[in-house]
Amino acid sequence: MYNHYIMNISESLPLLSMDEHSSTGPILLLTQLSRLVNRRSTPELLGQTLKELAALSFLRDYDETTQQALTDGLCIDANYCVLLLNELEADDLVERRRDPADRRRHIVSMTDRGRKALHQAEQAQQSLEDEILGALSQAERTTLAHLLRKAIDGQNASATRGTE
Repeated sequence: MYNHYIMNISESLPLLSMDEHSSTGPILLLTQLSRLVNRRSTPELLGQTLKELAALSFLRDYDETTQQALTDGLCIDANYCVLLLNELEADDLVERRRDPADRRRHIVSMTDRGRKALHQAEQAQQSLEDEILGALSQAERTTLAHLLRKAIDGQNASATRGTE
């Protein structure tokens, strides 16, 4: 059974209706939208957890990536990434192998079964997205995605500069 507490989601937290003149900032609005998405993105609907979907989506975009790059890309703890990959590997959705250039690193790639599972989950996710973002036009959805990607990329660039 799906455990909301693993994802730090409380089903008892109310989703408040928002007045467009509210002083609530974008971070709180994103948090509220995130709660809604997390509540509705059940493994029963997606065929996997949202974290698994995120990992497979990342691997589709960055095939043959290092385990560290996956950890960084998903903004998760390295130990949690190992646990997540253990589950995905046990289900034959991903495979890990040692990097021949550096035996300390693991290279992660998606299997054919993983690609099929990702495709099915993305179809279910699309119908959920249509429900949740139904009040937005396609142009507004595109703008929202662009702005969210820009914010994430800005944070990634900031983190990279901080490690140099």
